[in-house]
Amino acid sequence: MKEQGKPHGAAEVSVHPVFQRKKLNPQKLSPFGFTRQDDRYVYSTDIMDGQFTMTVSIAETGEVSTVLREFDSEDEYILHRIQGTTGAFVGRVKEEYETILRAIAEQCFEPDCFASEEAKDIIQYVRETYQDTLEFLWKRFPDNAIFRRKDTSKWYAALLAVPKRKLGCNSDETVDILDLRMPVNDAATIIDLKRFFPGYHMNKNHWYTICLDGSVPIEEICRRIDISYGLAK
Repeated sequence: MKEQGKPHGAAEVSVHPVFQRKKLNPQKLSPFGFTRQDDRYVYSTDIMDGQFTMTVSIAETGEVSTVLREFDSEDEYILHRIQGTTGAFVGRVKEEYETILRAIAEQCFEPDCFASEEAKDIIQYVRETYQDTLEFLWKRFPDNAIFRRKDTSKWYAALLAVPKRKLGCNSDETVDILDLRMPVNDAATIIDLKRFFPGYHMNKNHWYTICLDGSVPIEEICRRIDISYGLAK
């Protein structure tokens, strides 16, 4: 691997399909091999048996840019980005280039399919408080994810996007919801069918659902996440 350096003249690829509907997880960049340089994270590696150096730069906002340079001349190579370019050599370059981008997308980004500000705040709170990230367990349901404790492997929260009608509301609007654990037999004191609902797709004696539509302050949601985390022992 070549020495890492800040790319110049890099081409923006933040709209590349592998990064669509994904959000940067900065904690995963260093383990992958990125280093912090000013306000960006930079990763460089050789491809095509050392004929090219590929440098990937990611801004704190998650914007991704790349540059590919010939090893000997340090000239920028661009044919892999031109639509319709054919040939065995450029095909190999494209394949290795895409492989690196897919690895970065899979290991350093996470799905970003939740629209509400509450969902984004919850993801950030859990990451900062418990160092946990969402796990997307079901390919058939890409908008369903869970948080689990590292020590017990038990779930303590589930984040989903569902039509409000699924909660018993008279609306087909899709809304983000959060499933949390509750003490046994507390359903009667928690569930009001306005802010708190029976656990969606969960055991209703142990779980309840919060509709993330602004009806519950984020401070209260975070407090309830802490309680749910404690119950997942």
